[in-house]
Amino acid sequence: MAERGFPKAEFESRLARAQAAMAREGLDGLLVTTHPDVYYFTGFLTGFWESPTRPWFVLLPLAGAPVAVIPGIGAVLMAKTWVAEIRTWASPDLFDDGVSLLADTVKEVIGSGRIGIPDGHETHLRMPVADFERLKTACAPVGITGDAGIVRALRMIKSEAEVTKIETACAIAGRAFERVGEIARTGETLASVFRRFQMLCLEEGADQVRYLAGGAGPSGYADVISPASDTPLQEGDCLMLDTGLTRDGYFCDYDRNFAIGKPDALVRTAHEKLIEATHSGFAAARPGATAADLFHAMDKVLTGGEARTDNGRLGHGLGIQLTEWPSLIPADETVLEPGMVLTLEPGIETRDGNMLVHEENIVITENGARWLSPLQIPAIRVLAP
Repeated sequence: MAERGFPKAEFESRLARAQAAMAREGLDGLLVTTHPDVYYFTGFLTGFWESPTRPWFVLLPLAGAPVAVIPGIGAVLMAKTWVAEIRTWASPDLFDDGVSLLADTVKEVIGSGRIGIPDGHETHLRMPVADFERLKTACAPVGITGDAGIVRALRMIKSEAEVTKIETACAIAGRAFERVGEIARTGETLASVFRRFQMLCLEEGADQVRYLAGGAGPSGYADVISPASDTPLQEGDCLMLDTGLTRDGYFCDYDRNFAIGKPDALVRTAHEKLIEATHSGFAAARPGATAADLFHAMDKVLTGGEARTDNGRLGHGLGIQLTEWPSLIPADETVLEPGMVLTLEPGIETRDGNMLVHEENIVITENGARWLSPLQIPAIRVLAP
């Protein structure tokens, strides 16, 4: 297993790159408020983000070290990170939940100028809008604006250490997928398979199984986001499990399809085409290509190039979050660079409104792409009924 956490040098590098980007964009600091962004810059890893009660803030100045402005309940854990300056308040405070402390910190550390907050697609503020309006007034003469995409651009390019964590998560899921025959057979309900598969993931080394989706039916499944039902598996069904387990704060996100007994000919053919499409996307994944290029490479196999987007996209970025920028859609012209971690996720219709979906995880390298998930062969996996 890969080592836990990151060395201090990893965070220093992230901060230095952020500060260089701030200088280019004319910003005097960045303010991050969400779990993925706070974890990225500090290493502050906790499940306590599941509680919406308290806001959390980390200020990254144009020069100097980050300052954490956080509820007192997080002080001990934050002190275990590389962040040395930690300012706290007793939260929840129904009248001033960190706003005054944060504003005073911004004026002291930044002085004047502008700080940026991530404000683009796939971002959110994670503090009450009313408090944010108060903060903007209280921070004067420091102004608050968008971050010009700085945080998104930094997080898209993974370091070798980050890639290792994602690859470790992929390996854990791979070992769990190899054991699906232990839990999935005729008569077992999909809900039972979901519960027991999560147990397999944990046994194999996952910290959490924060996402699990799937479906089952004689020619595939109608969607891939519904909760698991109590419908028993039947011989001839196609079962799909799609896991987003985490290890040390980083996700994997890929799926596997299984035939319960002898697979239907249509299912066999559809699965083979999905693997072909995945390899086509992999071949197109190289520095200088765009997210849209990967979509078109896979879509050409799936539809002959009709560029249908019924299910939204054919893959996405991956890292601290299950889904990150970019999206593999025709409109996304994000240029691929070494260090980007992506999913390739083609889907294909079968019959009766059903479909099959296949997903793999890759990293862009200087010379092309490299598989992170253990590669699936064209033939669908067959489980004893």
